[in-house]
Amino acid sequence: MKLLKRKIDSFLEEWRADPERLPLIVKGARQIGKTESIRYFAKKNYKNVIEINFVLHKEFCDIFDNGFDTDTIIKNISLINPELEFPEGDTLIFFDELQACPNCATSLKFFKQDGRYDVICSGSLMGISYKQIESNSVGYKEDYEMHSMDFEEFLWAKGYKQEHIDDLFCHMLDMKPFSELEMSVMLENFNEYMIIGGMPAIVNSFVTKKNYSGTLKMQKQILLDYEEDITKYAAGLDQGKILNIYRKIPVFLGNDNKKFQISKVARNARNRDYVGTVDWLSNAGIVNICYCMDMPCLPLKGNYNPDNYKLYFRDTGLLVGSLDEEVQDDLRANKNFNTYKGALYENIVADMLVKSGYDLYFFRNEKSTIEMDFFVRDADSLIPVEVKAKDSSTPSLNKLIESEKYPDIKYGIKLNRGNIGFNGKFYTFPYFVTFLIKKWLKEKC
Repeated sequence: MKLLKRKIDSFLEEWRADPERLPLIVKGARQIGKTESIRYFAKKNYKNVIEINFVLHKEFCDIFDNGFDTDTIIKNISLINPELEFPEGDTLIFFDELQACPNCATSLKFFKQDGRYDVICSGSLMGISYKQIESNSVGYKEDYEMHSMDFEEFLWAKGYKQEHIDDLFCHMLDMKPFSELEMSVMLENFNEYMIIGGMPAIVNSFVTKKNYSGTLKMQKQILLDYEEDITKYAAGLDQGKILNIYRKIPVFLGNDNKKFQISKVARNARNRDYVGTVDWLSNAGIVNICYCMDMPCLPLKGNYNPDNYKLYFRDTGLLVGSLDEEVQDDLRANKNFNTYKGALYENIVADMLVKSGYDLYFFRNEKSTIEMDFFVRDADSLIPVEVKAKDSSTPSLNKLIESEKYPDIKYGIKLNRGNIGFNGKFYTFPYFVTFLIKKWLKEKC
C-alpha cells in the first residue's frame, strides 16, 4: 500500500522541532489516516515508540486508576507489558483511540510537567467528550483537527509536485486563464476527486489500480461503519434521532433549496426533540453545518440563525456512496455531475472551504430573491461565493455586489467549470482552485 503524503506530516515535524511542545491530541473522523500518519512520523523521528491502542488492548485503560503522575503510569504500562522500555528524551508514547479511554487526556498535564517523554493521542471526534474527563489539561495540550484528504493531497497522491500547485496559484494571482490542456487535465483530476472523495484507503486504491474498481464498496462500508459508531458512542443522546438525520442528508441535498428541516426528518419531529444531534454529527467529523446569515454583513460569527442551516457530508465521496446506484453509475461512466441538482458541487466546495479553515455561512432573503451559497472574507470585506453547476447567470451575486444595502460586499467569487476571469464585479475560478482561495485572498490584498 502506497504511503500517502499528508499535510499533517509537516505539522508534526514543526511540533517536534518546538522545544516548548505540548502533548498533542490529533482528532478527526474515522478512517481519515490519523494513525498511519502518526506512525510514519514516530518511526522517522524517535528511537523508541510506545503505541497503546485503547480499543484493541482495553487492559491499558486501567493504567490511570492509581493516579496521573508519569511514574505511576509508566509503572502500570510496564506491569501489563514488561518488555516495553522507556529511554528518556527519545521516546514517543502514542495513545491511540483516545475516545475509548477519555481519562488519558487528564494525564497530559502531568506528562508535560514531567518532560521526559513526548506524547501524542489520537481519537475519533465521534467518541471524544471532554465532559467525561476529570480535567482536560487546559494549557498543557495542543489540539490538531485532521480531515480526509483535500484536493491538494489528492494531487500529491497522483504524483503532482509543488511546482504544479505553485503554477495553479500563479494563474490566480496573475488572473491568467488556463490553457485548454491545463483545464482538461485539472478538471478530470477534480472529477475523480469528487467521485471518490478523500478517504486515504479509497484514494490509495484508486491511484494504485488507476480505476474506480472497488471504491464504491469501500465508500458504502465507511458509511455503515459510521452508523455503527453512532450507536456505540452517542451517549446521552437518542441514537435513533442521530441516525434519522444522518440518513436524510442526501435527501435534503437533492432538494432545490437544500435546507435541512428537522420537521421533515420524521413524523411530528420538532427541533426541541433533536437538540444536540446535529452538533454531535458535526463534532464527530461526519457533517459540515452551513448556517443562514441574518444579513450578509460582517462579522460572520454571531450574525446567523442557528435553526436555519444546510448539512453537507464532510467527504463528498461519502455523499456519492449514499446515492442511488443509477446516479453512481452515471457519475462514474458519464461524469454527469448535474444529475443531483448541483448538490455534489455545493458539497465539495463546502468541504474544500472547511479544509481551508473556513466556517460555512449562506444567505437567503425572506422572498428568496437573493440566494448565496457561501461567504468568505478578506481583511475588510465580505465576499459572496456562488457555486454554479453550469456557467449560467448570477443574478444574486450581482444584486449583492451592486446594492447599497450591503456595504461590506465589494466584490464576489463565482466557482464553476469555466476558466479564470474578472468582469469588474466578481472573479470567476474553476472548481479545482478552491483550495487556494484563502491563500489567494491574503496575497491579493
